[in-house]
Amino acid sequence: MDKIKMLNPIVEMDGDEMTRVIWKMIKEQLLAPFIELNTEYYDLSVTSRDNSDDQITIDAAYAVKKHHVGVKCATITANPQRQEEYHLKQLLPSPNGTIRGILDGTVFRAPIVLEKLHPVVSTWKKPITVARHAYADIFNGTEYHVEEKGTAELTFKNEKGEELFHKTVCEYEGPGVLQSIYNKEKSISSFAHACFQYALSTKQDLWFSTKDTICKIYDGTFRAIFQKIYEESYKEKFEANGITYFYTLIDDAVARTLRSEGGYVWALKNYDGDVMSDMVSSGFGSLAMMTSVLVSPEGNYEYEAAHGTVPRHYYRYLKGESTSTNPMATIFAWSGALRKRGELDGNQELQDFAGKLEKACIETIESGTVTKDLVSMMEKGSTHAVSTDEFFHAISERLAQLM
Repeated sequence: MDKIKMLNPIVEMDGDEMTRVIWKMIKEQLLAPFIELNTEYYDLSVTSRDNSDDQITIDAAYAVKKHHVGVKCATITANPQRQEEYHLKQLLPSPNGTIRGILDGTVFRAPIVLEKLHPVVSTWKKPITVARHAYADIFNGTEYHVEEKGTAELTFKNEKGEELFHKTVCEYEGPGVLQSIYNKEKSISSFAHACFQYALSTKQDLWFSTKDTICKIYDGTFRAIFQKIYEESYKEKFEANGITYFYTLIDDAVARTLRSEGGYVWALKNYDGDVMSDMVSSGFGSLAMMTSVLVSPEGNYEYEAAHGTVPRHYYRYLKGESTSTNPMATIFAWSGALRKRGELDGNQELQDFAGKLEKACIETIESGTVTKDLVSMMEKGSTHAVSTDEFFHAISERLAQLM
């Protein structure tokens, strides 16, 4: 058969450790046999970012703005231990935070739900989609380690240089830490519109939660903007579709989530969404069974796996030992990017291939061939755990049959 052609490129952002190994396997075994893959490649491994002083991360983000579709492998955000391990000259910020700060937008994370895969949280029957504001907060915050006695102050000056706000944050009697965060109403508004539109498109209720009882101005602004936009632009549409918008404090939302059956979109600020998406993905089965896409108000899309680089498996891989690493989220990042590229280019063949790739993955698991992380959550007696290589081989065989 002729390979499927791609008119425009996808921005490909390679990553680290075991997910980098999986990335290569996906391209070689699942994509290259069927597609004339057209990508603009960026190596976002921790050493590559260190060598370029993080310029390659910035370049990759602007490439997504240019080509509108990107797919990203999991990457290391180094701490002092990782800095020593990889002999890095500096501790750079999270590449995800850098990319999201440039693209702005909202990250939608939804679990891959299978009939035979039973959630750890027994009440959950339907998917819970976490909508994460992918801009600012602590991910673009400013931090400082205080070494001596002194005063920390917060000020704001307008363009004329006039000081409109000044407050002492803390009188330090000795060493401590200091952090500032920010956000912009334009980005919050884009976040709100994206959440309301996504809920309408999927016909699901929308929850939004912050801690505005404590952060009365910061979180209170988020809540007020959401409410205003809902009242002005979406209330009638929600009512016509039989869905609701619901606000509650984040601690109440967490408690409600664990007692719910799912089936809604849960909108959260940047850090809250980072934490809660991992909780939701684990509750549904595995971090490796969570799809993730950033949608920007400019019409740019970045697909990625919602998990990390799986270092424990990578260390075994380096020793030549067999691993059983679940590649589902990374495969679905590729299928999502290919489908969106096909939609934007009017390439139905590419869209169809993305669907067949996902179907091959799902049918492989439902047939009982799974990685070790899924065994305990599948119907007893219906599964057998296989290695990473064996799992890829099973998917590849099914995909070839579907093509």
